[in-house]
Amino acid sequence: MSHRETEHLRVLIANERADRLALVAPIVAGLGHEVIAREIEVEDVGAVTGRERPDVAFVGLGESSEHALQLVEQIVHEATCPVIALIHAPDPDFVKEASKRGIFAYITDAEANDWQSSIDIVLRRFTEYHDLEGAFGRRAITERAKGILMERHSVDEPAAFELLREHARTTNRKLVDVASAVVDGHRLLPKQPHSPAPMDVAGGGES
Repeated sequence: MSHRETEHLRVLIANERADRLALVAPIVAGLGHEVIAREIEVEDVGAVTGRERPDVAFVGLGESSEHALQLVEQIVHEATCPVIALIHAPDPDFVKEASKRGIFAYITDAEANDWQSSIDIVLRRFTEYHDLEGAFGRRAITERAKGILMERHSVDEPAAFELLREHARTTNRKLVDVASAVVDGHRLLPKQPHSPAPMDVAGGGES
């Protein structure tokens, strides 16, 4: 993610203390970002995150660390943006627990001048994380599709992969799209224990 892409962000700030929210909001605005939601209640923050889809969220440590941790959990559960924990002073125990809940970084009030650098780093890491997660997901789909074809056509793994690759090539589709079609439609594909036949892909016909 380039610097230009992080110049104007939609930011959610959450804290059980309204006075803390009032302090954080102008700092965020001063960095050129828009505060799109200020949340205090745990039961509300998840729905707001899903609806508003912020680019990044700040969760402040207020009176109760448990309250802050629950805020983090609700935002992370929506998986729409990275979460940065905001603490007033170093608190290793809270940071450790927050990291288990899924925060990508933590900053302190005293580091306000460094907030933008932290945001840039967090967004870059978040993008890399989702790219990696997507790569693992695509690999898992391909592996499952190969298993289905191996069973259906009584072929080994290299032959199953070649079926996927050849069908992707001849239909001008991405390999993962072909694999997804096999996985999604495998319940409709009859078992054919005899010699390999042209691969049927749900919705795709024969190659």
